[in-house]
Amino acid sequence: MGQWNTANTGEILLVESVEDVAALVPKFPRLLSYVTQTTLSVDDTKAIIAALRAKFPDVEGPRKDDICYATQNRQDAVRRLADAVDLMLVVGSVNSSNSNRLRELAEKQGVRAHLIDGAEHIERAWLDGVNRIGLTAGASAPEKLVRDVIARLQSWGAGAVRELDGEPETITFALPKELRVVDSSPAAG
Repeated sequence: MGQWNTANTGEILLVESVEDVAALVPKFPRLLSYVTQTTLSVDDTKAIIAALRAKFPDVEGPRKDDICYATQNRQDAVRRLADAVDLMLVVGSVNSSNSNRLRELAEKQGVRAHLIDGAEHIERAWLDGVNRIGLTAGASAPEKLVRDVIARLQSWGAGAVRELDGEPETITFALPKELRVVDSSPAAG
């Protein structure tokens, strides 16, 4: 939204919930398009899009799903993991939208959850009465932080670690043509 040029004749509106859609009164209701923040909860996003489509049947959306695949995979994993644990730890920064969504999703699944920057932020009192701990991380959290959390928990007596199989993340993205460098050296042949 910070990139919107207010000299344009249209407008840009922030919609964060189904309730926001109900209150939405755009200048041009038959000329609407939407984009989504890639780190929103997949469930919340689907509900908001459904509400937009119900209220504004002509609304246009992206040609393909624009929810970040890594974010969606992690949210799906949290749903599965929440059924098997008493506590969920999410490694990620408090200003990381996708990390916050993971914590919120675990709580919606009925599991106590904490967002932590790293192993040093775990409070031992959280572990009282806990038999199984789930651990996940925001899409941009370094693997080292996750390993440090595991090491801390094991130093406090945690047992074996079992990693859940997740969706393989094999999507690759081509660089925009403006960023590609063409190697014209003779060795590039």
